[in-house]
Amino acid sequence: METIMSSFDERKNASETRFVMDAAKEFKAEARRNKALGHWAAELLGKTEDEAKSYAIEVIAADMEEAGDEDVFRKLRGDLDAAGVDISDQAIRDRMAEALKTAREEVYGED
Repeated sequence: METIMSSFDERKNASETRFVMDAAKEFKAEARRNKALGHWAAELLGKTEDEAKSYAIEVIAADMEEAGDEDVFRKLRGDLDAAGVDISDQAIRDRMAEALKTAREEVYGED
C-alpha cells in the first residue's frame, strides 16, 4: 500500500510541477507579447526608440490590471485613439493574437 501511495504522490507532484512550469511559460509569453505590442504601437504613435521602450513597459504593466487581454486592448485602443491613429479594433486584436502566437513559439521553443 505504501508503494501505491508513493507512486500516487510522485505523479501528483510531477503534475503540479508541470502546471507551475506551464503557467510560468504562459506568463513569460504574454509579457513578451505585450512588449512587442508596445513597440508596435509606439511606432504607430511616432515615439522615439527610448520612448518606445518606456511605452512597452506601460503596456506590460497594463496587463496586470485584470485577468485576460481586455486591459491590454483598452490601453492600446485608448492611446491610439488619443493620438488620432486610424486603426480598427479587429486590426489591434489581430496584432495581439499574432504577437502572442510568435511569443509562445519563442518561449516554448526555448526548452
